[in-house]
Amino acid sequence: MRAAHYRHVAMISPAQPDFKSHFTELLHPTLTELAPPSVGVNIEFARPRQASHGDYACNLAMQLAKPLRRNPREIAALFVHALSASPYLEKIEIAGAGFINLFLKTSAKQQFPRHVLEHGELFGHVNIGAGKKIQVEFVSANPTGPLHVGHGRGAAFGASLANVLAAAGYSVAREYYVNDAGRQMDILALSTWLRYLELNGVTSRFPGNAYQGEYVRDMARLIYKAHGGRYVHEPDLLFDGLAGETGDNTEAELDGLIANAKKLLGQDYAYIHNFVLTEQLGDCGNDLMEFGVVFDTWFSEQSLFASGAVAHAVELLEQGDHLYEQDGATWFRSTDFGDEKDRVVQRENGQFTYFASDIAYHLNKFERGFERVIDVWGADHHGYIPRVKGAMKALALDPAKLEIALVQFAVLYRNGKKAPMSTRSGEFVTLRELRKEVGNDAARFFYVLRKSDQHLDFDLDLAKSQSNENPVYYVQYAHARVCSVLEQWGEDAAVLITADMSPLASTVELSLLQKLIDYPEIVEAAAKELSPHLIAFYLRELAGEFHSYYNATRFLVPEVPLRLARLGLVAAVRQVLSNGLKLLGVTAPAKM
Repeated sequence: MRAAHYRHVAMISPAQPDFKSHFTELLHPTLTELAPPSVGVNIEFARPRQASHGDYACNLAMQLAKPLRRNPREIAALFVHALSASPYLEKIEIAGAGFINLFLKTSAKQQFPRHVLEHGELFGHVNIGAGKKIQVEFVSANPTGPLHVGHGRGAAFGASLANVLAAAGYSVAREYYVNDAGRQMDILALSTWLRYLELNGVTSRFPGNAYQGEYVRDMARLIYKAHGGRYVHEPDLLFDGLAGETGDNTEAELDGLIANAKKLLGQDYAYIHNFVLTEQLGDCGNDLMEFGVVFDTWFSEQSLFASGAVAHAVELLEQGDHLYEQDGATWFRSTDFGDEKDRVVQRENGQFTYFASDIAYHLNKFERGFERVIDVWGADHHGYIPRVKGAMKALALDPAKLEIALVQFAVLYRNGKKAPMSTRSGEFVTLRELRKEVGNDAARFFYVLRKSDQHLDFDLDLAKSQSNENPVYYVQYAHARVCSVLEQWGEDAAVLITADMSPLASTVELSLLQKLIDYPEIVEAAAKELSPHLIAFYLRELAGEFHSYYNATRFLVPEVPLRLARLGLVAAVRQVLSNGLKLLGVTAPAKM
């Protein structure tokens, strides 16, 4: 199954200056002269918190102090003395223990609105990916019920991360792994069939650990409407051989019910199983598409078994002497690769485990030619990482090419109270309900407001509020305000590209200009660190600086040069806000 979706195309204009790269080139000759490559020192820049400390700070001299056995301020002085002339550099200072502080020329900052407006939607795109094929697999929730708000966080994170990586120059493939071969699907099929029997007047105890949601009854009604009593098969035999009518709700009794249902239904079981799979997968796909999350590939776990890929992967492990037999089962020597214990890949009944199919799936990913693979997993899967990476190493694959991004569960609060979420019990808030209540934009933005592996409390009341405390409203309102200013001006915004920006000289204007300069670096950092939340943080800061500027400044002043310069600046702010929001899957409204 495939779905078309918008893809970012990384195209970089050579006219866009990269100040950090430029300053690195200026410092590098002196570094080469002072220290051999074996010292392993990198030239790095940070943004000082105080404007008086410059636009960029470098701790290179302090890094070199120990290996060179020299005072860091003396080393810093050598760099400053040898620095070549730069069209962008106003001055350079040595501060503190040996920081090298660099100050940009005001004219260098003033050119940036033009760069933003020239690049438009592509401003901020970088090319660190250089077209390399990278796969991002995310969501991959068992298709056993509607997506809930916990799944929503993985969806928003994965989609935003894929967008950021595409903006960083990677060729990105988005994939959903469909767990259509496991026990959970059997439980859902059994649950639906039992509800179907009820519709046919057949009553029996419904297991408390089966799927309880109303959606199960809905699927049963669809089967009943289409087929009447066709799938009623001697229901009295359903509990045959069990210790009772599943009154204890044990997993063993549930497995017994599944086994009996398969015997009673025979070939008809495949219809029930496939029907519930198709219904839930279709609902999941529609829900995600409405959320702005689409995939290039929906990959079936069952296809790995049908194609023999699982058996092949296990055979490769056997050939590498990474398996052994014990108690009738086949085990992978996972402890040889840092796992806490060995893992079963084939049970004594001959069935392959979920881990075996996972090994085959990751082998398949690299066989498809991906140079990097990113799996987005729930934080509760942290312990699963060593065994998967170990299996990759055992298959002669580079485990470093697999990166795991962990996503903590999101907890929803309404009116200060925690909402329950349990798929089997049916007591959960669906992603669709959340989107209906707060809207796609608030949901997408709130989900990426924190680092993915940090706990997230989702405050519905805040997400629905129209206040400065609501971060998505705050950012979108900044965009709408710029649109309002430009609409009041009423002229062609294209003329702002060539406007003279030299009137932009106030402290707040220079700060806004620096914020525009920072945006490509934020995109690059978000891609390198797999952290789309950095985009959200940046947008809040940019919106905050703009709102302060808006509240203290007249834009439609009589002086034409000043008017055009200020309009050019805010038009550039609008473009960057739009670009950043687009990476996060959030709209940039012209009116609010």
